[in-house]
Amino acid sequence: MISVEQLLASKRSQAVFSVDPETPVLEAIRLMAEKYVGAVLVMKGKELVGIISERDYARKVVLLGRSSSATPVWQIMSSPVLTVSPRDRINDCMRRMTDKRIRHLPVVEGGAVIGVISIGDIVKSMLEEQERTIADLEDYIHR
Repeated sequence: MISVEQLLASKRSQAVFSVDPETPVLEAIRLMAEKYVGAVLVMKGKELVGIISERDYARKVVLLGRSSSATPVWQIMSSPVLTVSPRDRINDCMRRMTDKRIRHLPVVEGGAVIGVISIGDIVKSMLEEQERTIADLEDYIHR
């Protein structure tokens, strides 16, 4: 099983998208749509203080009848944020995500955010690993 560090290295984009806690929710949602991501980090300078996802928006803004343009992200962000290190294994990350019912994990090293992995990244990586294993086994059988 590969590590988070290996998964990050294999991603097409390693960009980390974030907003300030005072950013209106509408701007955060626009950023997610523009970047095709399901969550953005909430950063106060270089400090990770929360995460806001499409799920947070649906449950804490839309369903409660709040204004997207008048509500700052700090009011609906998920905090504290569950994080992982580059040395963690992706199967452990998948277990944490499943247990906590979350879809995104910031990757933190030495107190600094170095990336974000999603459940989609993990599933893709696991499928690729399974395909390699199957190909290796088929090659072994046909020798």
